[in-house]
Amino acid sequence: MTEGVDAIRSRLARVIDPEIRRPITDLGMVGDVALDDAGRASVSIKLTIVGCPAAAAIERDVREAVASAPGVTSIDLDVSVMSPAERSALTERLRGSRARTNPFTADSLTRAYAVTSGKGGVGKSTITANLAVALAQRGLRVGLVDADVYGFSIPGILGLVQDGVTQQPTRVDSMILPPIAYDVKTISIGMFLDPSRGQNASTAVAWRGPMLHRTISQFLTDVYFGDLDVLLLDLPPGTGDVAISVGQLLPDADVLVVTTPQPAAADVAVRSGVVARQTGQRVFGVIENMAGLPQPDGSVLELFGAGGGAEVAARLSEGADAPVPLLASVPLSIQLRSGGDAGEPIVVSDPEDPAAVAIRGVADRIAARPRGLAGRSLNPSLV
Repeated sequence: MTEGVDAIRSRLARVIDPEIRRPITDLGMVGDVALDDAGRASVSIKLTIVGCPAAAAIERDVREAVASAPGVTSIDLDVSVMSPAERSALTERLRGSRARTNPFTADSLTRAYAVTSGKGGVGKSTITANLAVALAQRGLRVGLVDADVYGFSIPGILGLVQDGVTQQPTRVDSMILPPIAYDVKTISIGMFLDPSRGQNASTAVAWRGPMLHRTISQFLTDVYFGDLDVLLLDLPPGTGDVAISVGQLLPDADVLVVTTPQPAAADVAVRSGVVARQTGQRVFGVIENMAGLPQPDGSVLELFGAGGGAEVAARLSEGADAPVPLLASVPLSIQLRSGGDAGEPIVVSDPEDPAAVAIRGVADRIAARPRGLAGRSLNPSLV
Protein backbone atom coordinates (compact mmCIF):
# COMPACT_ATOMS: atom_id res chain seq x y z
CA MET A 1 0.00 0.00 0.00
CA THR A 2 3.00 2.27 -0.41
CA GLU A 3 1.40 4.09 -3.34
CA GLY A 4 -1.75 4.71 -1.30
CA VAL A 5 0.26 6.17 1.58
CA ASP A 6 2.20 8.38 -0.81
CA ALA A 7 -1.09 9.62 -2.27
CA ILE A 8 -2.38 10.48 1.21
CA ARG A 9 0.81 12.38 2.07
CA SER A 10 0.55 14.21 -1.23
CA ARG A 11 -2.98 15.33 -0.32
CA LEU A 12 -1.85 16.35 3.17
CA ALA A 13 0.81 18.59 1.62
CA ARG A 14 -2.09 20.74 0.38
CA VAL A 15 -3.40 21.37 3.90
CA ILE A 16 -2.27 24.82 5.05
CA ASP A 17 -1.93 25.82 8.69
CA PRO A 18 -4.31 28.82 8.99
CA GLU A 19 -1.98 30.74 11.30
CA ILE A 20 1.47 30.01 9.87
CA ARG A 21 0.25 29.79 6.26
CA ARG A 22 2.53 26.87 5.43
CA PRO A 23 1.71 23.23 4.52
CA ILE A 24 1.40 21.07 7.63
CA THR A 25 3.80 18.58 6.05
CA ASP A 26 6.50 21.28 6.01
CA LEU A 27 5.86 22.08 9.67
CA GLY A 28 6.40 18.60 11.04
CA MET A 29 2.73 18.31 11.96
CA VAL A 30 2.14 15.00 10.16
CA GLY A 31 3.18 11.81 11.93
CA ASP A 32 2.48 8.21 10.94
CA VAL A 33 0.31 7.51 7.89
CA ALA A 34 -1.02 4.05 7.03
CA LEU A 35 -3.60 2.51 4.71
CA ASP A 36 -4.86 -1.05 5.07
CA ASP A 37 -6.32 -3.37 2.43
CA ALA A 38 -9.86 -2.34 3.35
CA GLY A 39 -9.09 1.31 2.56
CA ARG A 40 -9.01 2.46 6.18
CA ALA A 41 -6.54 5.31 6.53
CA SER A 42 -4.78 5.92 9.83
CA VAL A 43 -3.27 9.39 10.11
CA SER A 44 -1.52 11.09 13.02
CA ILE A 45 -1.22 14.86 13.19
CA LYS A 46 0.42 17.02 15.85
CA LEU A 47 -0.87 20.47 16.74
CA THR A 48 1.62 23.12 17.78
CA ILE A 49 0.15 23.76 21.25
CA VAL A 50 -2.62 22.61 23.57
CA GLY A 51 -5.77 24.56 22.77
CA CYS A 52 -4.56 25.53 19.31
CA PRO A 53 -7.24 27.93 17.96
CA ALA A 54 -6.83 26.47 14.46
CA ALA A 55 -7.38 22.88 15.63
CA ALA A 56 -10.90 22.49 14.26
CA ALA A 57 -9.97 23.95 10.87
CA ILE A 58 -6.86 21.76 10.58
CA GLU A 59 -8.75 18.59 11.53
CA ARG A 60 -11.51 19.37 9.03
CA ASP A 61 -9.05 20.06 6.22
CA VAL A 62 -7.03 16.93 7.02
CA ARG A 63 -10.14 14.74 6.89
CA GLU A 64 -11.19 16.25 3.57
CA ALA A 65 -7.69 15.84 2.13
CA VAL A 66 -7.33 12.20 3.20
CA ALA A 67 -10.84 11.34 2.00
CA SER A 68 -9.93 12.63 -1.48
CA ALA A 69 -7.05 10.15 -1.82
CA PRO A 70 -7.78 7.14 -4.06
CA GLY A 71 -8.70 3.95 -2.25
CA VAL A 72 -9.61 5.57 1.07
CA THR A 73 -12.91 4.34 2.48
CA SER A 74 -12.65 5.54 6.10
CA ILE A 75 -10.36 7.65 8.27
CA ASP A 76 -8.93 7.05 11.71
CA LEU A 77 -7.44 10.39 12.75
CA ASP A 78 -5.24 10.73 15.82
CA VAL A 79 -4.71 14.30 17.01
CA SER A 80 -1.98 15.07 19.55
CA VAL A 81 0.32 17.96 20.48
CA MET A 82 3.97 18.53 19.65
CA SER A 83 6.56 17.82 22.29
CA PRO A 84 8.75 20.70 23.53
CA ALA A 85 11.59 19.41 21.34
CA GLU A 86 9.32 19.31 18.28
CA ARG A 87 8.07 22.84 18.94
CA SER A 88 11.65 24.04 19.32
CA ALA A 89 12.53 22.41 16.00
CA LEU A 90 9.52 24.09 14.39
CA THR A 91 10.45 27.59 15.58
CA GLU A 92 14.04 27.05 14.46
CA ARG A 93 12.84 25.84 11.06
CA LEU A 94 10.62 28.90 10.59
CA ARG A 95 13.04 31.51 11.86
CA GLY A 96 16.31 29.98 10.73
CA SER A 97 19.33 32.09 11.62
CA ARG A 98 17.14 35.12 12.36
CA ALA A 99 15.79 33.82 15.68
CA ARG A 100 15.23 36.68 18.15
CA THR A 101 16.54 39.22 15.62
CA ASN A 102 14.80 41.87 13.57
CA PRO A 103 14.05 40.26 10.18
CA PHE A 104 13.25 43.61 8.54
CA THR A 105 16.79 44.98 8.34
CA ALA A 106 18.49 46.56 5.33
CA ASP A 107 18.99 43.21 3.58
CA SER A 108 15.30 42.28 3.82
CA LEU A 109 13.21 42.22 0.64
CA THR A 110 10.16 43.35 2.62
CA ARG A 111 9.21 46.97 2.05
CA ALA A 112 8.28 48.64 5.34
CA TYR A 113 6.02 51.68 5.49
CA ALA A 114 5.57 53.71 8.68
CA VAL A 115 2.27 55.60 8.59
CA THR A 116 2.46 58.77 10.63
CA SER A 117 0.55 61.98 11.28
CA GLY A 118 1.27 65.19 13.08
CA LYS A 119 -1.80 64.99 15.31
CA GLY A 120 -4.55 62.61 16.23
CA GLY A 121 -8.02 62.46 14.75
CA VAL A 122 -6.98 62.57 11.09
CA GLY A 123 -8.05 58.98 10.35
CA LYS A 124 -4.52 57.58 10.18
CA SER A 125 -5.43 54.14 11.56
CA THR A 126 -8.46 53.82 9.31
CA ILE A 127 -6.33 54.66 6.28
CA THR A 128 -3.60 52.23 7.38
CA ALA A 129 -5.99 49.31 7.95
CA ASN A 130 -7.78 49.82 4.65
CA LEU A 131 -4.49 50.22 2.80
CA ALA A 132 -3.22 46.95 4.28
CA VAL A 133 -6.34 45.10 3.17
CA ALA A 134 -6.21 46.68 -0.29
CA LEU A 135 -2.61 45.49 -0.69
CA ALA A 136 -3.60 41.97 0.40
CA GLN A 137 -6.39 42.03 -2.17
CA ARG A 138 -3.69 42.49 -4.81
CA GLY A 139 -2.07 39.23 -3.79
CA LEU A 140 0.70 40.72 -1.66
CA ARG A 141 1.73 39.17 1.65
CA VAL A 142 1.02 41.92 4.16
CA GLY A 143 1.84 42.42 7.84
CA LEU A 144 0.48 45.22 10.01
CA VAL A 145 1.97 46.41 13.30
CA ASP A 146 -0.29 48.58 15.43
CA ALA A 147 2.46 50.68 16.97
CA ASP A 148 -0.02 53.24 18.31
CA VAL A 149 0.35 51.79 21.81
CA TYR A 150 -1.71 54.45 23.58
CA GLY A 151 -4.49 54.65 21.00
CA PHE A 152 -4.53 51.15 19.51
CA SER A 153 -7.54 50.74 17.22
CA ILE A 154 -6.39 48.49 14.37
CA PRO A 155 -7.91 45.28 15.87
CA GLY A 156 -11.34 46.91 16.02
CA ILE A 157 -11.13 48.30 12.49
CA LEU A 158 -10.21 44.85 11.17
CA GLY A 159 -12.95 43.04 13.09
CA LEU A 160 -10.63 41.34 15.59
CA VAL A 161 -12.63 42.60 18.59
CA GLN A 162 -15.82 40.82 19.64
CA ASP A 163 -17.87 41.97 22.64
CA GLY A 164 -14.98 44.09 23.84
CA VAL A 165 -12.51 41.18 23.76
CA THR A 166 -9.63 41.31 21.29
CA GLN A 167 -8.52 38.14 19.54
CA GLN A 168 -5.20 37.05 20.98
CA PRO A 169 -2.17 35.70 19.13
CA THR A 170 -1.01 32.10 19.47
CA ARG A 171 2.27 31.53 21.31
CA VAL A 172 4.57 28.70 20.26
CA ASP A 173 7.37 28.85 22.82
CA SER A 174 8.95 32.28 22.28
CA MET A 175 7.37 32.72 18.85
CA ILE A 176 4.13 34.68 18.47
CA LEU A 177 1.74 33.92 15.61
CA PRO A 178 -0.29 37.04 14.77
CA PRO A 179 -4.04 36.85 14.13
CA ILE A 180 -5.05 37.20 10.49
CA ALA A 181 -7.92 39.38 9.26
CA TYR A 182 -8.73 39.94 5.60
CA ASP A 183 -5.44 38.14 4.76
CA VAL A 184 -3.45 40.68 6.80
CA LYS A 185 -1.24 39.39 9.63
CA THR A 186 -1.80 41.83 12.47
CA ILE A 187 -0.25 42.48 15.87
CA SER A 188 -1.28 45.08 18.46
CA ILE A 189 -0.73 45.74 22.15
CA GLY A 190 -4.49 45.37 22.47
CA MET A 191 -4.08 41.65 21.80
CA PHE A 192 -2.06 41.19 24.98
CA LEU A 193 -4.62 42.58 27.40
CA ASP A 194 -5.89 39.97 29.86
CA PRO A 195 -9.72 39.60 29.91
CA SER A 196 -9.44 37.52 33.13
CA ARG A 197 -8.15 40.66 34.86
CA GLY A 198 -10.94 42.81 33.51
CA GLN A 199 -8.84 44.22 30.67
CA ASN A 200 -10.52 44.80 27.31
CA ALA A 201 -10.35 46.96 24.20
CA SER A 202 -11.10 50.05 26.33
CA THR A 203 -8.22 49.50 28.76
CA ALA A 204 -5.67 52.32 28.83
CA VAL A 205 -1.96 51.59 28.43
CA ALA A 206 0.34 53.99 30.31
CA TRP A 207 3.95 53.30 29.40
CA ARG A 208 7.08 55.40 29.11
CA GLY A 209 9.91 55.43 26.58
CA PRO A 210 11.96 52.29 27.42
CA MET A 211 8.86 50.07 27.63
CA LEU A 212 7.57 51.45 24.32
CA HIS A 213 10.88 50.78 22.57
CA ARG A 214 11.02 47.24 23.95
CA THR A 215 7.44 46.56 22.81
CA ILE A 216 8.04 47.70 19.23
CA SER A 217 11.29 45.73 19.13
CA GLN A 218 9.49 42.58 20.31
CA PHE A 219 6.76 43.06 17.72
CA LEU A 220 9.47 42.93 15.05
CA THR A 221 11.55 40.09 16.51
CA ASP A 222 9.20 37.75 18.37
CA VAL A 223 6.20 37.89 16.03
CA TYR A 224 6.45 35.43 13.15
CA PHE A 225 5.13 37.22 10.05
CA GLY A 226 6.82 34.91 7.57
CA ASP A 227 8.05 36.23 4.24
CA LEU A 228 6.22 39.52 3.69
CA ASP A 229 6.03 41.74 0.64
CA VAL A 230 4.87 44.74 2.67
CA LEU A 231 4.96 45.62 6.38
CA LEU A 232 2.84 48.57 7.51
CA LEU A 233 3.26 50.24 10.90
CA ASP A 234 0.53 52.44 12.31
CA LEU A 235 2.45 54.97 14.40
CA PRO A 236 0.98 57.16 17.14
CA PRO A 237 0.46 60.79 16.17
CA GLY A 238 3.28 63.23 16.74
CA THR A 239 7.03 62.86 16.99
CA GLY A 240 7.48 61.01 20.26
CA ASP A 241 9.23 57.88 21.50
CA VAL A 242 7.59 55.37 19.15
CA ALA A 243 8.40 57.36 16.02
CA ILE A 244 12.03 57.61 17.11
CA SER A 245 12.18 53.89 18.00
CA VAL A 246 10.76 52.90 14.62
CA GLY A 247 13.34 55.13 12.97
CA GLN A 248 16.09 53.32 14.86
CA LEU A 249 14.72 49.81 14.31
CA LEU A 250 13.68 50.33 10.67
CA PRO A 251 15.94 53.05 9.29
CA ASP A 252 15.21 51.97 5.70
CA ALA A 253 11.43 52.20 6.07
CA ASP A 254 9.47 54.53 3.85
CA VAL A 255 7.06 56.95 5.48
CA LEU A 256 3.47 57.79 4.59
CA VAL A 257 2.25 61.06 6.11
CA VAL A 258 -1.50 61.35 6.71
CA THR A 259 -3.01 64.80 7.08
CA THR A 260 -6.29 66.62 6.61
CA PRO A 261 -7.00 69.61 4.33
CA GLN A 262 -6.85 72.44 6.90
CA PRO A 263 -3.58 74.42 7.14
CA ALA A 264 -3.32 73.87 10.92
CA ALA A 265 -3.08 70.11 10.37
CA ALA A 266 -0.54 70.63 7.60
CA ASP A 267 1.87 72.43 9.94
CA VAL A 268 2.11 69.54 12.40
CA ALA A 269 2.06 66.89 9.66
CA VAL A 270 5.22 68.36 8.19
CA ARG A 271 6.98 67.93 11.53
CA SER A 272 6.30 64.19 11.58
CA GLY A 273 7.79 63.86 8.12
CA VAL A 274 10.85 65.90 9.09
CA VAL A 275 11.54 63.71 12.15
CA ALA A 276 11.28 60.58 10.01
CA ARG A 277 13.77 62.04 7.58
CA GLN A 278 16.16 62.88 10.43
CA THR A 279 16.30 59.16 11.35
CA GLY A 280 17.23 58.28 7.77
CA GLN A 281 13.81 57.27 6.53
CA ARG A 282 12.37 58.52 3.26
CA VAL A 283 8.97 60.15 2.92
CA PHE A 284 7.25 58.13 0.21
CA GLY A 285 4.20 60.34 -0.04
CA VAL A 286 1.33 62.21 1.59
CA ILE A 287 -2.28 61.06 1.95
CA GLU A 288 -4.89 63.74 2.53
CA ASN A 289 -7.86 62.36 4.44
CA MET A 290 -11.27 63.96 5.08
CA ALA A 291 -11.17 65.91 1.84
CA GLY A 292 -14.36 67.37 0.34
CA LEU A 293 -17.74 65.70 0.93
CA PRO A 294 -19.50 65.05 -2.42
CA GLN A 295 -23.03 66.44 -2.55
CA PRO A 296 -26.05 65.08 -4.49
CA ASP A 297 -25.90 68.04 -6.89
CA GLY A 298 -22.30 67.25 -7.81
CA SER A 299 -20.73 70.01 -5.73
CA VAL A 300 -18.18 69.32 -2.99
CA LEU A 301 -18.56 70.57 0.56
CA GLU A 302 -15.09 71.29 1.95
CA LEU A 303 -15.80 70.97 5.66
CA PHE A 304 -12.12 71.02 6.61
CA GLY A 305 -10.89 73.44 3.99
CA ALA A 306 -8.72 72.52 1.04
CA GLY A 307 -5.11 72.26 -0.03
CA GLY A 308 -3.53 70.93 3.15
CA GLY A 309 -2.29 67.69 1.57
CA ALA A 310 -0.68 69.48 -1.37
CA GLU A 311 0.95 71.95 1.01
CA VAL A 312 2.45 69.17 3.15
CA ALA A 313 3.78 67.43 0.04
CA ALA A 314 5.30 70.67 -1.27
CA ARG A 315 6.98 71.53 2.04
CA LEU A 316 8.37 68.02 2.49
CA SER A 317 9.73 68.19 -1.06
CA GLU A 318 11.99 71.09 -0.12
CA GLY A 319 15.54 69.83 0.13
CA ALA A 320 14.52 66.24 -0.69
CA ASP A 321 16.28 64.15 -3.33
CA ALA A 322 12.98 63.76 -5.20
CA PRO A 323 9.59 65.49 -4.97
CA VAL A 324 7.24 64.08 -2.34
CA PRO A 325 3.92 63.31 -4.08
CA LEU A 326 0.39 63.76 -2.83
CA LEU A 327 -0.66 60.13 -3.24
CA ALA A 328 -4.39 60.61 -2.70
CA SER A 329 -7.11 62.89 -1.40
CA VAL A 330 -9.56 60.62 0.39
CA PRO A 331 -13.02 62.24 0.51
CA LEU A 332 -15.19 62.22 3.60
CA SER A 333 -17.24 59.05 3.60
CA ILE A 334 -19.89 57.80 5.97
CA GLN A 335 -19.16 54.25 4.80
CA LEU A 336 -15.46 54.63 5.60
CA ARG A 337 -16.30 55.67 9.15
CA SER A 338 -19.05 53.09 9.72
CA GLY A 339 -16.89 50.33 8.26
CA GLY A 340 -14.19 51.10 10.80
CA ASP A 341 -16.74 50.92 13.62
CA ALA A 342 -18.13 47.62 12.33
CA GLY A 343 -14.79 45.96 11.61
CA GLU A 344 -15.47 45.88 7.86
CA PRO A 345 -12.90 47.86 5.84
CA ILE A 346 -14.53 49.88 3.11
CA VAL A 347 -12.20 48.47 0.44
CA VAL A 348 -14.01 45.16 1.08
CA SER A 349 -17.55 46.24 1.94
CA ASP A 350 -17.93 49.04 -0.65
CA PRO A 351 -14.94 49.06 -3.03
CA GLU A 352 -16.58 51.56 -5.40
CA ASP A 353 -17.07 54.22 -2.72
CA PRO A 354 -14.92 57.27 -3.65
CA ALA A 355 -12.91 56.89 -0.43
CA ALA A 356 -12.22 53.23 -1.21
CA VAL A 357 -11.21 54.10 -4.75
CA ALA A 358 -8.71 56.66 -3.46
CA ILE A 359 -7.18 54.22 -0.98
CA ARG A 360 -7.00 51.49 -3.60
CA GLY A 361 -5.13 53.94 -5.82
CA VAL A 362 -2.42 54.27 -3.15
CA ALA A 363 -2.29 50.47 -2.89
CA ASP A 364 -1.76 50.28 -6.65
CA ARG A 365 1.23 52.61 -6.44
CA ILE A 366 2.79 50.65 -3.60
CA ALA A 367 2.09 47.29 -5.26
CA ALA A 368 3.76 48.48 -8.45
CA ARG A 369 7.08 48.98 -6.66
CA PRO A 370 9.45 46.04 -7.25
CA ARG A 371 10.25 43.79 -4.32
CA GLY A 372 13.98 44.16 -3.97
CA LEU A 373 16.89 46.23 -2.70
CA ALA A 374 17.17 48.62 -5.64
CA GLY A 375 17.38 52.22 -4.47
CA ARG A 376 17.86 51.27 -0.83
CA SER A 377 20.95 51.76 1.30
CA LEU A 378 22.87 48.58 2.08
CA ASN A 379 25.14 47.64 4.95
CA PRO A 380 28.63 47.52 3.37
CA SER A 381 29.42 44.39 5.38
CA LEU A 382 26.69 42.57 3.45
CA VAL A 383 28.08 43.40 0.02
